[in-house]
Amino acid sequence: MALITLSGYPASGKSSRALQIKRYLQEKLAQDPLLSHLSVVLLSDHSLSIPRDVYNDGRSEKPARAALFAALQRQMGANTILIVDALNYIKGFRYQMYCAAREHKLRVCTVYVVTQEDQCREWNNTRSKENKYSDSTLENLFLRYEEPSSMVRWDSPLFTVPWTDQEIPGAQIWETITVGTIKPPNTGTRAVAKAPTDALLTLEKTTLSVVSAIMAEQAQSQGGSGGPTALFLSASFKTQIILPLHPVTLSELQRCKRQFVAVHKKAITLGTVEKGQVDWDEEGVAERFVTYLEENLKT
Repeated sequence: MALITLSGYPASGKSSRALQIKRYLQEKLAQDPLLSHLSVVLLSDHSLSIPRDVYNDGRSEKPARAALFAALQRQMGANTILIVDALNYIKGFRYQMYCAAREHKLRVCTVYVVTQEDQCREWNNTRSKENKYSDSTLENLFLRYEEPSSMVRWDSPLFTVPWTDQEIPGAQIWETITVGTIKPPNTGTRAVAKAPTDALLTLEKTTLSVVSAIMAEQAQSQGGSGGPTALFLSASFKTQIILPLHPVTLSELQRCKRQFVAVHKKAITLGTVEKGQVDWDEEGVAERFVTYLEENLKT
């Protein structure tokens, strides 16, 4: 249903805000029996048992971030409001989560928890050893933090919550995740339909059968007079083509066949980007090839 991404400095109070958001959303769901099928899931470093010291080293941080993203993808669903409570300080990672949400057709928003660095240092020092960032790591993360912006699509809608505020913008968040716009998946990340393994063989055999059937039909009618012509490609399948008034030569047909096959070979190799399901069986290939011939043979 929705993805809510929290972002902010380490030790800025994001987890407290995440719990506030979770409680608010659960109360809203409880008020409406029609929404009883929905659930609120809070995903965090703590829930995934990711220790603070992974941020001491980029080599250990990368697999931790991958584990968070994998868990996020598993939890995404039409009946789930997913709150991601993590540093999320890299804009590229926020964009990655945004794209995943679009793939699942979820509404999105970002909550930016704004806290002064001195306050973060103070709160970090009050934490237990296992929940505390080292001083050097904390300072390093301050420098590396990439602030969310409402001007970029993967951070918007953006709700900024100062650390001095007692309440969260619950009503605005609720409206965004329930009636906000659902953006379609990016074309670049959309799953590409792959052709079956025998598609290339079917392409070659079917186009050759169409060419042979046209030449045989013209020979039988001694050149013919153009117009609709029934082509019997097999005992169980036939198609119809509108031929030019003059006889079509074998070289013309072979030229069109080469062009048609070359284009469709690329689609088979790289995956089709055509809308809907593309038929790669004999009938589907024959129909498309016949249409191609009617458009490209000289009248």
